[in-house]
Amino acid sequence: MTVRIRTADLGDADLTTFADIVNETTPDDPTSVEVMRWSSAAFPGTSRFVLEADGRPVGTASVGRIYVFPPDFDAFWATINVLPEERRRGHGSALLTAVSEQARAAGKVALHMPASDARPDGIDFLVHRGFRESERNKTVHLELAGMTAPSIDVPTGVSLTTLAERPDLIEGVHAVAVETYADVPGGETPMAAGSLDEFRVRDVDRPSIPAAAFFIATEDATGRVIGYANLLLQPPHRRRIAWHAMTAVTRDWRGRGLATALKRATIGWAITDGLDLLEAGNDTDNLAMRAVNARLGYVPSPDSVILRGPLVGGIMDS
Repeated sequence: MTVRIRTADLGDADLTTFADIVNETTPDDPTSVEVMRWSSAAFPGTSRFVLEADGRPVGTASVGRIYVFPPDFDAFWATINVLPEERRRGHGSALLTAVSEQARAAGKVALHMPASDARPDGIDFLVHRGFRESERNKTVHLELAGMTAPSIDVPTGVSLTTLAERPDLIEGVHAVAVETYADVPGGETPMAAGSLDEFRVRDVDRPSIPAAAFFIATEDATGRVIGYANLLLQPPHRRRIAWHAMTAVTRDWRGRGLATALKRATIGWAITDGLDLLEAGNDTDNLAMRAVNARLGYVPSPDSVILRGPLVGGIMDS
């Protein structure tokens, strides 16, 4: 068997090949040509690889900076996908070496890689290569078929609007993100919202984050933004699905039902827009938001995890 790993370009052919393999192997985390092209423009520096066996694409990998951490963070994000019938032939190990070499060249010492309890073989692959669980998210979902938009009980003294209606509130939204990102449980290094420009690219102006589904809570007395919730539309694959990207409330307004109201607003939008399913994931220690999800009828899905592990190959591999 002749095996070759090559760097994928941003042309339709390579990106379609990449998306086809990712969507077949991780249908719960799909991608698309458009998403990858946007990602490459928004987050420069990501590398993608295609592994071919006897001329046939059978595996993919990606590697690049983790943009919710500072540039000097010691690890890169990476993914590896190999078609089921082509596993246990060394393809995954070859792709792991390729992404390790990219990370090492950038001065990194580790990789963070996503996995799911729905695919234990992927977790085993990484654990056998020295990876250990860094974060665990309790993933839940809500089937929307037959549902009517829920009522929204906004706390007294608070008004809800959307980014589509009030784009001028974005600086206030960013201020909420700066405060709340640092409070999100999970991992040893706190997440950071970044600058306003970075936040806009990642969490606001993204084509898959509808401005009409980006709900903003303001304090009536001051006009201050005190919370927000937005949805991230998944690439169309088998069903219309959105992920709860963020539900954030300032510290002084927590515990008053605002997070529930914001989440109900996003559910209502999803139902009205004809989505099939909503998904959310929260760290095991994020008991408050997990309780909100449970009250709203979300039911468990397989946990998603992030594993951290050493680079392989090169002089650092023992």
